[in-house]
Amino acid sequence: MIALSFARAARHRALLAALFLLALPFLLPFRATAVNVLIDGLFAVGFNLVYGYVGLLSFGHAALFGSGAYATGLALLRLGLPWYGALALGLIAGAVLAGVIGLLATRTRGIYFAMVTLALAECVYYIAYQASGVTGGENGLRGIVLSKIDLFGLTLDFIDPLTRYFVIAAIVAAALAMLSRILASPFGAVMEMVRENEARARASGVDVRAVKVLAFVLSGAFSGLAGGLQALHLAIVPIETLDYSNSGMVVMMCLLGGAGTFFGPFFGALVFLLLQNLVALVSPHWQLPVGLVFMACILFFRRGLWGQVARWRPA
Repeated sequence: MIALSFARAARHRALLAALFLLALPFLLPFRATAVNVLIDGLFAVGFNLVYGYVGLLSFGHAALFGSGAYATGLALLRLGLPWYGALALGLIAGAVLAGVIGLLATRTRGIYFAMVTLALAECVYYIAYQASGVTGGENGLRGIVLSKIDLFGLTLDFIDPLTRYFVIAAIVAAALAMLSRILASPFGAVMEMVRENEARARASGVDVRAVKVLAFVLSGAFSGLAGGLQALHLAIVPIETLDYSNSGMVVMMCLLGGAGTFFGPFFGALVFLLLQNLVALVSPHWQLPVGLVFMACILFFRRGLWGQVARWRPA
């Protein structure tokens, strides 16, 4: 009976995640934190697609996140696209950049893959920093104004915090539903096959490199969408969006929640941001307690906090 209920929960994981997102702003002490959980959680989910399901450790995902943010901001400022068109352009920018990085990085393996992704991401940071006429350089991209949005014939006040949250939550829920379909597809099974035994997958006729590149492109699409949502939320794209520390943050979120699980990275983002916000109320040195929690999680919860729960139920 318990196993059957767990199986049903796994089949309806996207719906359960959407219900959780509906309740989230009323569960957290700060509504702004809830929006950040949505954005960073989607970013962590995108990273988990390559790390948790394919086994590729990337230290360059900040470039994919930042490219989506810059593409969305530039589409609104310079091209005059509607908000949904700008978001779509951010998603495409993340996917295209991921394709380029993936094609280059998948020529290597292991730690060399991680270092190549980091090096390429730093190249993207340098280009954005130098192209101040387009990106704003070290001042970032400013002046993104989105006070109202049109949605299915309705005009919504995007400045209102609760309205903003639910608009972003609807987009994130749709992205999670798409992710669930990808993971439940034959391609999702092939990704896990490559993660578990790359040599056996290759012997079975799987084009391992093509699987890795495609997974990286899909990861870039989710990360680019998250970056675009951050641009809409903050009304600015700071150059720090592309910084390598952003790549380290998403690795921590994924490991905290549980790599290779559907909802683990999202839960990791929730825990990380809650700790950051609560500790920052009493001390500016929030990195120390968050780092200690991360170390404890690595030592005692090897599967992550959510992943520990997933040991007794389908992920």
